[in-house]
Amino acid sequence: MSVKMTSAGRLGWISDRRGYRYEARHPDGMAWPPIPDSILALWREVTALDRQPDCCLINYYGEDARMGLHQDKDEGDFDWPVVSVSLGDDGLFRIGGTERGGSTESVWLQSGDVVVMGGAARLAYHGVDRIRFGSSRLLPDGGRINITLRVVDL
Repeated sequence: MSVKMTSAGRLGWISDRRGYRYEARHPDGMAWPPIPDSILALWREVTALDRQPDCCLINYYGEDARMGLHQDKDEGDFDWPVVSVSLGDDGLFRIGGTERGGSTESVWLQSGDVVVMGGAARLAYHGVDRIRFGSSRLLPDGGRINITLRVVDL
């Protein structure tokens, strides 16, 4: 993984020497900021759920950033969808099946694209192979922001 990350919501996603996990507080000790109302409205629009997400992971992808194939499986209940919002430069999103090593498909995600992974796709392996740096003017210095919403239920 070569992205910069932060979070908002009741829980944040962190990485340190102990590994990856959800935590109620930022590594500096402060509470995570609330998820913006506009992002929560998008969640409700694309999921039709009253249940709000617990975590809003915010990843920044620079020119050479990527994220290898992985599953989102650290949550307590996989019945809730994962919602991903792309902003800024195009990202080459790759998705496969629920078993590592199977065939995959790739699609360029543009600024404003939303991916909802639910049902059988909830545990699909997925990642970002590369960024088409400079393809958007949304961010003054280029790059891609990905917002990922999850119900954690630990």
